[in-house]
Amino acid sequence: LVIVTRLATRDLHKPISILFCNLAVSDLFTSFSGFWISMLFISNPDVTIFGSQDMLAPYALYTTSILSTIYNQVSIGIERYLAVARSMRTRFRVARHHSIAVVLVSWLLAFLLGCLPLMGWNCLRAERSISVLYSPFCVNYLVFITLPNVVVAFLVPLFTYLRIILILRRRKLRMQACSQASSTYKSAETQVARTSISIWLLALVSYAPFLAGVIFDATNQRCHTDLYPGAYIFRNCTAMLITSACLGNPVLYTLSSRALGARLKALRCPSASRVRAI
Repeated sequence: LVIVTRLATRDLHKPISILFCNLAVSDLFTSFSGFWISMLFISNPDVTIFGSQDMLAPYALYTTSILSTIYNQVSIGIERYLAVARSMRTRFRVARHHSIAVVLVSWLLAFLLGCLPLMGWNCLRAERSISVLYSPFCVNYLVFITLPNVVVAFLVPLFTYLRIILILRRRKLRMQACSQASSTYKSAETQVARTSISIWLLALVSYAPFLAGVIFDATNQRCHTDLYPGAYIFRNCTAMLITSACLGNPVLYTLSSRALGARLKALRCPSASRVRAI
């Protein structure tokens, strides 16, 4: 819905809309790859527990999609910060070609890091460093991928949105010092604060359990059968949390349910929209 609405509505063709659409595409790929893994689990549970050659492709797509989602969230936070701080410290303005370049670089980096197991960094033949939760991935590969990217997903949005809130608060104080109306800045500060906290909490709830699972996997020395079924239930729950983030991102980042419904209604009845505009 987000992709169709933003592509079909001309007044939404902005640089930030390109990032929003790309985030929706990443979430779509994450859900698709998660569904692929779920079907493999239903048809042959042992494959997702003990690992096989068949699990490399869906896990690689899943990793690529999650990495692309993280890079998109970071890019959106940085773009919003530049848009708010533009009039104060910098004259740099994000254009459409900047957003397109960010999208291409994000997917290139995500594909490069996510497809490393397909290029040979896997543990199909090495039993010592094999991941117990995500076989046949290697533990060192999971640590290499997860730790820096999850830290970036937590810290960069936290910094950018806190800076946005501080900038809005300073502007509100300046307006108050000049005895001018500041209701607009006050409402903007409140709205940004609520959205920022929601975005950060969603990322925390989505990725923190997955990070905990990778740390447990790296420090664990037991075999698959010793951890069955509790550890794999936890693994499936972390996948469900990541999928829930894919459902929450469109609401938090792009359009609320009411605004989305209004946009879709306008697309279905373009003549009525033109009459109102006239």
